Amino acid sequence: MNVTIRSEITPVKSALVPRFRNKVLAGVMAATLSACGITYHSPSVDEKAEDVTVLELSPQVIATANSSAYMPRSLPAVFFSNAGSGGAAQGVGALPAEPYLPEETRQQLQYRPLPDIPSQPYRIGPGDELLLATKGSASTVEQLTGLLAAANSRQGYVVREDGTIAIPDVGGVDVGGLTIEEAENSLFQALVNNQIDPTFSLEISKFNSQRVAIGGAVKTSTVVAITPSGLTLGEALIAAGGVTVKDREFASIRIYRDGTLYQIPLNTYVENPGLKDKLLRGGDAIFVDTTYDLDRALAFYQARIDVIALRTSARSSAMTILQGEIALRRSALEEERSNYERRRSLGEETRDYVYLTGEVTKQSRVPLPYGRRATLADVLFGEGGYVNTTGDPSQIYVLRGADSLAPGATVVAYHLDAENIANVVMATRFEMRPNDVVFIEEQPITKWNRAFQQFFPLLVQSAQDAI
Repeated sequence: MNVTIRSEITPVKSALVPRFRNKVLAGVMAATLSACGITYHSPSVDEKAEDVTVLELSPQVIATANSSAYMPRSLPAVFFSNAGSGGAAQGVGALPAEPYLPEETRQQLQYRPLPDIPSQPYRIGPGDELLLATKGSASTVEQLTGLLAAANSRQGYVVREDGTIAIPDVGGVDVGGLTIEEAENSLFQALVNNQIDPTFSLEISKFNSQRVAIGGAVKTSTVVAITPSGLTLGEALIAAGGVTVKDREFASIRIYRDGTLYQIPLNTYVENPGLKDKLLRGGDAIFVDTTYDLDRALAFYQARIDVIALRTSARSSAMTILQGEIALRRSALEEERSNYERRRSLGEETRDYVYLTGEVTKQSRVPLPYGRRATLADVLFGEGGYVNTTGDPSQIYVLRGADSLAPGATVVAYHLDAENIANVVMATRFEMRPNDVVFIEEQPITKWNRAFQQFFPLLVQSAQDAI
């Protein structure tokens, strides 16, 4: 019974095997055809397309491509502004320290010589009056008109405490601390910037910024201005009418400078003619004393120190006001910059972009930088570069709207073969343009692998369905 059954089944089984195999093979072939037809399409640059021109990157091609008209966008002016100080602070310069007072006795009159100072060009300072004459103006002050509108009765320009002069149609021009030649250059630039004929002459009509006070045993206590030719100790004493001393044995010339009291016995001064040629500086105070007692000299210097204290107080107030103004300006600048950043993040600000696609670390839209030009290397490596395991370094393209290099084409594909790593140098020279598309093709094995990954599940499923 059992034997009979086996003999009956065996022929049936062998007849089914070829039929099953045919079904499986048919299913496999159907899946294969289906996969080859619709499963995977790899992106690539079609060099045979009529509307695409492929150009191999070379120094000549790069030079021509870079010559196309393009101006990078600039950041708003607010990013180049600063709160500023509105000019130099009032009372610029270190204040004198507590004066040095030598110990005096009747038996000794100490000689503390005034140090030599080098001769330097005159530098404009607060209080100086400048006279500006433009082309075609008359030679007399009274006939000056237009740009030379009077700032005072002399129709000149008084240098303000912050070192500037205010000129109609030009505004403040900083001349403080400059020589007359440097001031002319500064004024020339200001006139050019305001599109005003820069033909002019400039001179100092009154010297007020650097002065020397003289008192004590002189004919007339006075203040003498220092001019471009300088001021010597002898000239200062002559300007005060000369020394009025009956007994030179007890007299001395004391000079207060930068916190130090210098002393020249009058006999020493007379016996050494070279001392008359000692140059003085702005802020020096000279007192001719006839006794060893320093009380009179101290009273004179105290008056000078009081003036300095008043200027210091005014400077402190001005600095407080200035700091408040700077804080307001800085807040306004920060607000404008913050508003710009918000507008940019919301897409309200126009930007230029380059598009990165293919086998790259991140498919992205890369904004071109402000104020400078980006290169292909900046785009590739600034965004992480291409994927070494899947990207084909020999197939890197920059796709750009056609230009003079490819007449009749719609797209120009600049091809970089970076399989030879030395060619990457050309990527550092090739400049990007708005709306360029950077594309990196797949490795051949990557194309096959991805196609198989999509084909294999279909193959298995077809086999299962067939079974």
